[in-house]
Amino acid sequence: MLAKRIIPCLDVKNGRTVKGINFKDLVDLGDPTALAAHYAKVGADELVFLDISATDERRATMNSWVKKVASTLNIPFTVGGGINSVDDVRALLDAGADKISINTAAVNSPALIDTIAAQCGSQCVVVAIDTFYDENQNTWFVYTNGGKKATEIKTINWVKEIAQRGAGEILLTSINHDGTKNGFAVELTAEVSNTAGIPVIASGGAGNQEHFRDVFTNGKADAALAASIFHRNELSIPDLKKYLLTEGISIRP
Repeated sequence: MLAKRIIPCLDVKNGRTVKGINFKDLVDLGDPTALAAHYAKVGADELVFLDISATDERRATMNSWVKKVASTLNIPFTVGGGINSVDDVRALLDAGADKISINTAAVNSPALIDTIAAQCGSQCVVVAIDTFYDENQNTWFVYTNGGKKATEIKTINWVKEIAQRGAGEILLTSINHDGTKNGFAVELTAEVSNTAGIPVIASGGAGNQEHFRDVFTNGKADAALAASIFHRNELSIPDLKKYLLTEGISIRP
């Protein structure tokens, strides 16, 4: 059995790490390079950096801070935000990123997934899905532009398509759960995991150790991502890993 992964996420805006609730009311949480070095030291398996304003500002992710982060790390890291072409992907990989994450660009031009996978390899293609549960329609829908723009695409349909197009991994974020610390969207994660046939990173809602256990066991996630509980030292990665091992979950020490 492959070990489950613990992944801190750093949402970056104007060169600073920020975090909000339901993608709103952002608060400054520090320098991303310093946080990255800290997480590598305490046992994070990977890191994800999302330049959350890049798409709305119609600019590419800043390669300068990607190079700076890469110089401090000995663990894989993924970068997303403002990626619209294979050239953007190559620039980030050249800057030191191990994987790239695309969301809005993939929705707007699904063939971009095929192109990146063919030219750079599926192993570096993470398709991020920001999804919101619509109670009136009783289903989950895909959102773009950092969770600001609704689409009519049903999440499960999109999962099937991106897997067929060559995505190597899915980063699944429930907007409903994001920042609430009430737990991951476990049922949705399980459905996506059963449908995709590729690794799924669960994101949105982590508040305690039990939430990670639940999303790994009942949600069938391959990795779990969190931000504020790690950034604010409410839960340490070493303590979390010790707990998960006692629960019989395969995890890297």
